[in-house]
Amino acid sequence: MKTILVTGATDGIGLATAKQLFHMGHKVLVHGRSEDKAKFAAGQVFTATNREGISDKDVIPVWGDLSDMAQVLQLASDVKKIAPELDVLINNAGVYMNSRQLSVDGFEMTFAVNHLSVFLLTHHLLPELKKRDHARIVTVSSIAHTKGHLHFDNLQSEKHFDAYDAYAASKLSNVLFTRALAALTKNTVVTANCLHPGVISTKLLKAGFSIQGDKTSEGARTSIYLATSPEVANTTGGYFVNSHETIASRLAQDDKLAVQLWKTSETLLKSWL
Repeated sequence: MKTILVTGATDGIGLATAKQLFHMGHKVLVHGRSEDKAKFAAGQVFTATNREGISDKDVIPVWGDLSDMAQVLQLASDVKKIAPELDVLINNAGVYMNSRQLSVDGFEMTFAVNHLSVFLLTHHLLPELKKRDHARIVTVSSIAHTKGHLHFDNLQSEKHFDAYDAYAASKLSNVLFTRALAALTKNTVVTANCLHPGVISTKLLKAGFSIQGDKTSEGARTSIYLATSPEVANTTGGYFVNSHETIASRLAQDDKLAVQLWKTSETLLKSWL
């Protein structure tokens, strides 16, 4: 049994991921933006399975608004206390903003939630993950990363905001982050991979694209594969679609760009690192 944290697990792909992982016999930390949402989702996860011998002690609600970096720090601290034996971090949470909004820290909301919170939460949980015999970091990106570009003079959409461009840039950031993280953890027990979950019917899909997609259970499949399958136990730095490693976009393979994003993220987050 692995201990697995799933961010953004109160609905959509995250909730489906948490339900399936728990049904498989893993201990699951169910993250939500607020205490009420996290506890309600944890209840949904627990009651969704008919597996024998289950305990609600194996479904643990944790919470924190990922647009607020102080709350990301608190979430990391809570997870360390609750689950020092953390084996897997699934960075699943994400947003699609149709208008430019700033977080409490002054960051553009898409970039804050989809990239900066991932960077910060992973940074603070990485020491715990390194204590395990084997640990995995799984980050949910999107095929939208192939349309993404990073303009370091407009990361916060200061000069111009386009909803899709901001989202695509954040998803490109997920792949570049994974690439850099895999290089930094190459000689450790930690692996880092990312994925496109498919076109899935979620709040995000409706908000950003106004279309229908596949079931959330389908969207959870590749995250679960990367979190648990022995087939990828030693695979790191990969981008996966339908549980198969796939070539990411040209920009997503740019090591110089990955390093630049990493250093820029450290600078932006220096008050919380």
